[in-house]
Amino acid sequence: MAKINILDNSVYNRIAAGEVVERPASVVKEFVENSIDAGARQIEIRVERGGKDLISVSDDGCGIERSELHAAFLPHATSKIASADDLEKIGTLGFRGEALASVASVANVTLRSKAAGAEEAFSISCSGGKTGEIVPCALGEGTEIVAEDLFFNTPARAKFMKTDKGEESEVFSVVARFILGNPQIAFRYYADGKPVLRSFGGGEEEAIAAVYGAAAVEECYRLDAHKNGVHIYGYLGKPAYTKANRTYQTTFVNGRCVWNNTVSSAVSNAYGGYLMKRQYPFYVLFIDVPPEIVDVNVHPNKSDVRFENNQVIYGSVYSVISAVLDGNASALEYVVKAPSPAAGQEEPSVGQANAAPSPAVFEKEKDAPRVPFPEARSYPVPPPAAREGAFISFHDSGTARPPAPEKRGNKEEVSDIFAENKRYLEQLDKKAKQQKIVLENARYCGSLFNTYLLYEEGDGVYIIDQHAAHERLIFDRLRAEMQARKVVRQPMLVPYIVQVNREEGQFLAENLSKIAEIGFDIEEFGEGNFKISSVPLDLQDIDLKSFFDELLGEVGSLRGIRLSELLRDKIAMTACKHAVKGGMMLTDAEKQKLFDMLHGDMGLKCPHGRPVAVRLGKTEIEKMFKRIV
Repeated sequence: MAKINILDNSVYNRIAAGEVVERPASVVKEFVENSIDAGARQIEIRVERGGKDLISVSDDGCGIERSELHAAFLPHATSKIASADDLEKIGTLGFRGEALASVASVANVTLRSKAAGAEEAFSISCSGGKTGEIVPCALGEGTEIVAEDLFFNTPARAKFMKTDKGEESEVFSVVARFILGNPQIAFRYYADGKPVLRSFGGGEEEAIAAVYGAAAVEECYRLDAHKNGVHIYGYLGKPAYTKANRTYQTTFVNGRCVWNNTVSSAVSNAYGGYLMKRQYPFYVLFIDVPPEIVDVNVHPNKSDVRFENNQVIYGSVYSVISAVLDGNASALEYVVKAPSPAAGQEEPSVGQANAAPSPAVFEKEKDAPRVPFPEARSYPVPPPAAREGAFISFHDSGTARPPAPEKRGNKEEVSDIFAENKRYLEQLDKKAKQQKIVLENARYCGSLFNTYLLYEEGDGVYIIDQHAAHERLIFDRLRAEMQARKVVRQPMLVPYIVQVNREEGQFLAENLSKIAEIGFDIEEFGEGNFKISSVPLDLQDIDLKSFFDELLGEVGSLRGIRLSELLRDKIAMTACKHAVKGGMMLTDAEKQKLFDMLHGDMGLKCPHGRPVAVRLGKTEIEKMFKRIV
């Protein structure tokens, strides 16, 4: 029997770091959450090289007493909870006491703090889990924590990080969510010494404008609704204000930014009848419930929550958003227009405005009849693993999949596997050749409806769809030119500007070479913009907004960029537009030219899957006329 070892704290802290500290953005999240819990009204975040070299978070919160500084780096040490009973009603963002110890085990961390009312500030350092001495330092009231050289002692983790720009984009997203979720706090965010984001703590509208721009506020409904004991408020994009991906969707549950499948499904289904395929709604949604009925400790990074009753949450969110979008009478109760406060009149405090409903209300209403959902928009809520961006296991799902190859014991058995694969490929090739019909001595017999060309050969007649045939020929030519990189570019009189958020900008920046290869002249044009100066000549009629909306729809996808698939769709559309149409009269020379270009191959299909030609045999025709039975 193997010996059971008691792990040293430096070992189990690194193990905990594997869950808590995924990347620099994770460190920023933990540090800022502590600042918010400390009652900070101003928070400043600085990163260098995307947080790989330095992460600094300073605040004006309550600070830490000198006697508590050493304990702050101990595992399972926290000021947020004191007993197991506190886990039933979590009211803070951070609470487990793993974060600081975990970060300090994989980085060089320095903590400086001056407690409220204290005369002096003190500093303590911790490198790789080893804590130093507490010494006096210069600092105003509050706390400053700095993490340097992240993953310096775990190179295996360091090499899996993104580029500096990619990691900074992740940090940007985290800071943006903090600004949206804490509109009463002023944030300043600097990357490599340059100011990137800033808010002034002036409320929700100002926070949304700071992250998405003032135009976004004008395109949203402002919600404030109470339903089934759930307080739902925030900003909901109008049906016409759609986005190409889900990066414009933010949900806060009791002030905590989460990705929750119940809430996201309710919102998506409410919008179902208003959006086209690959369009996503914009929203910044706050949901406040009694802390007793929500479990926030179900994910290592606390990025998800579990509700006591998912049906109540789903029904509340769905019915409120559906009422607003449908324009029901009840929408008047949910949609608010904030009036300008009268002179000398104070606005309600954030704490009053966002107060959670009492548990008694929830208990009273959760047993009430469920909110009925229209069948046309009611879809089963997919399991958490099926959410966008998650790995999905197909085991036991009933999905057909090739059996796993058995382990072979010798070279002869291995060669049998390859022989079997080779035979399978040969059968596929043989089948494809059998499906390919080649006309060598066909005779033109006329046309039907100025759309179908008739050719007779042997005991059969071939009916060719002139539009499908020409469309396929144009498609093959355009695709060959694209693959051979012989693309002619058409300069634009006025460049087209693509406006993106930070995640989308990072996605485009990483794929600029791929986009340029297919004939687009594209370059960064200031912060959050990309300029398109020319397009492929054969795709000069392309709808650029539609193309880039589809392209940006891949942000966050595990499959990576689907540029080849998107390009194929656009080439097919172009071929369809430029091909001869059904009902168009062709000259004899044009008919012959089209037939010659097909090289007698009647087995082709158009890019949309329709057959180019069909064959009617002499026997089939004679059966139609009852010549034979």
